[in-house]
Amino acid sequence: YLPHSHRTYSCVHCRAHLARHEELISKSFQGSHGRAYLFNSVVNVGCGPAEQRLLLTGLHSVADIFCQSCKTTLGWKYEQAFESSQKYKEGKFIIEMSHMVKENGWD
Repeated sequence: YLPHSHRTYSCVHCRAHLARHEELISKSFQGSHGRAYLFNSVVNVGCGPAEQRLLLTGLHSVADIFCQSCKTTLGWKYEQAFESSQKYKEGKFIIEMSHMVKENGWD
């Protein structure tokens, strides 16, 4: 678990910590089932095999990520972007808002 003093995002299903607020890059992403956030790094997630998908911003190699605790699919990790304007996403993580909840010290 992340330190209690940090604002965190947790799995809505089992409350396992997923990311610190400081790791949030952008709130303006679209997941498979609605809005999603882009994170620099996450914790307590497992990664499936990478596959190529045509997303709104072009072709990417992505791997689904899931909660290590309850195994719910949360979003995906960008393994490779094929367009130069999308390279900043490589190694970053998408978590859909419907799968996470804010905890610890939010106003």
